[in-house]
Amino acid sequence: MKAPCRRQNVHRSRVAKRIVKPLAAGPLRRHSALPALAFLAALAGCDSRSTHPPAPQESRASATVNRPDMPNVPVTAEPVATTRQPLPPAEVATLAQGTNRFAFALFAKARVQTGNLVVSPTSVFAALAMASAGARSSTEAEMRKVLGFEGTADEGANRTGKFLADLQALTPVEVRIANRLFGEKSLAFEPSYVERTKQAFGASLAPIDFRGAPDEARQFINRWVSGQTNNRVQDLLPVGTVDSETRLALVNAISFVGDWATPFDPTETAPAPFHSHGGGAQSVPTMHHVGQYSFAASDGVKVLELPYAGGALSLTLVLPDAPLGLDALEKRMQRSTLEKWSSASSGRSVSVALPKFKIDPSAPLRLSRPLQSMGMGLAFDADKADFSGIAATATAHPRLRLSEVFHKAFIKIDEKGTEAAAATGGLAVAGAALPNEKVAEFHADHPFLFFLRDRSSGMILFMGRVADPGDVR
Repeated sequence: MKAPCRRQNVHRSRVAKRIVKPLAAGPLRRHSALPALAFLAALAGCDSRSTHPPAPQESRASATVNRPDMPNVPVTAEPVATTRQPLPPAEVATLAQGTNRFAFALFAKARVQTGNLVVSPTSVFAALAMASAGARSSTEAEMRKVLGFEGTADEGANRTGKFLADLQALTPVEVRIANRLFGEKSLAFEPSYVERTKQAFGASLAPIDFRGAPDEARQFINRWVSGQTNNRVQDLLPVGTVDSETRLALVNAISFVGDWATPFDPTETAPAPFHSHGGGAQSVPTMHHVGQYSFAASDGVKVLELPYAGGALSLTLVLPDAPLGLDALEKRMQRSTLEKWSSASSGRSVSVALPKFKIDPSAPLRLSRPLQSMGMGLAFDADKADFSGIAATATAHPRLRLSEVFHKAFIKIDEKGTEAAAATGGLAVAGAALPNEKVAEFHADHPFLFFLRDRSSGMILFMGRVADPGDVR
């Protein structure tokens, strides 16, 4: 009976792809940049004979979803738990280095996708950190190595959760992070794991009936996601993607709304050619501004940093000098490369020409194979995965294992900011060139890379490429 069970796990244990929709500009906000991301991984098995412990009590009052076959679970925004003291700078630096090494390793695998690309390595990292906190033996060692944790995976997960809480609480722009565990109600989860993920990530465990009512469970998770995002994100789990063998879904969502510190003037936006790798050119709406920015030109690239309001986060753009130089640039990009170019940048007057763009892929990235090739193979192995820190029966047959990791992100860049940012539109004048000062040029008229980063730590929240003018809007 074991071999057929494993085959069923391979073919039937699915987690969802997700349609990410931008947070529409409401009456109080208009967005200059809006990445939104969701990550979902599932631990799968074929059997469970245990009973589920009582659902953890929520720490605050909030709206709930009530169904006869599902628990009462809050659907209103549930932020990551905050800490009394921010994570020490030395620990932040270590975590950021590990996260960014992971980011570039993951991007090296994801870059085989053609055309435009956006990923949130921080979101993938966070969700895997939640899973790694319950990994044991060689599975834990592999995950710890791939994620670059110092100490145990549990310690690394705790630091990750604290950093995300600090980022959400201390960043002046809007960064919202939601984490949740949805577990099969007949499976006994380790109370210590449930408590650790709740304390570190704000990720409570919701008991749910995957075995008896998988489609109802799918809809329930979708309603939770919708509630966490003010109904902006719908249909995380499409029909048929959750079945009776799913045992645990780990969900992470990150949304970001940032206004430029120096907004672009919409009246200066005009059509301009964008040259793709195919050699053709297409006219696309291009924003223009001359202002004071951090800029560098070396090693065959130009690097420009566009700060968001408050200065905590920024968008770093890397433009190869050669119109067809993106592929070579991606091959040599590493954490140290970006750090070198950023440290070499200095403030000066720059003439910026940047196409408005939106990247909204129709299908998610499947990350199981890239993660296995990066060294995380045991977590996906039906015979060898050890997640006994999540459930005591996880080392019995069939074992809990990661079945698939789906990842999807969205980003939109334009001139507009929020109403608050509109009140600071005069800053554009302050960025004008000084008399007799030579103005550098950063004209993104061919494919380039972008990195949305926390400026203090350097941690990359979102990264990707703009390659196809047909997708630039």
